[in-house]
Amino acid sequence: MNQLTELKTIKVWDFPVRVFHWLVAICFIGAYITAEEDGYRLIHVTFGYTLGALMLFRIFWGLYGTSYARFSSFIKPPSAVFSYLKSLLSKQPEHHVGHNPAGAVAILFLLLFGIMTPITGWFCLREIGGEWVSELHDLLANGMLALVLVHVFGVIVSSVIHRESLIKAMVTGRKSSTIDHEQIKSQHPYIGILVLVVVFAFWGFQILTSDAGGVDGDVLIEGHDHSHHHHEEGDDD
Repeated sequence: MNQLTELKTIKVWDFPVRVFHWLVAICFIGAYITAEEDGYRLIHVTFGYTLGALMLFRIFWGLYGTSYARFSSFIKPPSAVFSYLKSLLSKQPEHHVGHNPAGAVAILFLLLFGIMTPITGWFCLREIGGEWVSELHDLLANGMLALVLVHVFGVIVSSVIHRESLIKAMVTGRKSSTIDHEQIKSQHPYIGILVLVVVFAFWGFQILTSDAGGVDGDVLIEGHDHSHHHHEEGDDD
């Protein structure tokens, strides 16, 4: 089948999915680049907690959201993942309107790491669990960075192979289809707006209460350091 014949665009990604995607991108980048310095603790914690909350929302939306957002639509057995990867090397790669099987695996790991990283960060702030929790937090954060890089690489490769910008699709919500796939019936804009309002309200609260440390912004982590070379001062305390 010629993948380029009779292309039409249909609505695939609802507004909450797109809001989730770009907020997660902002939160992860923001949390990662502010992880090294205590001076950015409030920003780091704010982005980290937002990331964790967004992951919980995505699990909810993966169960009750629109068709292409639901886990049931894109979680496939390992055989389907290998079949998809093998097809990428052929002249007729599999085309998936929603998430492809390989992308689905990355999403599941990102959800897991996106929840566990803020949780271990919360434990670190309260010095619960000792140094191994600190090491686990660092490991999870770096593991999530690796997953993000693999995800970006996969998006680029898939966009080139299928001659379709997946980045544009995550902005507009529309993707190409060569056969009669049903498009989503509603973009659920109000749910997406609600997510934005809640996130911005939390960020605003953190800014307005920054003098008092906001939520966990004033908690110092003795002996915890992502780079293991910042806390040369005060080690004797």
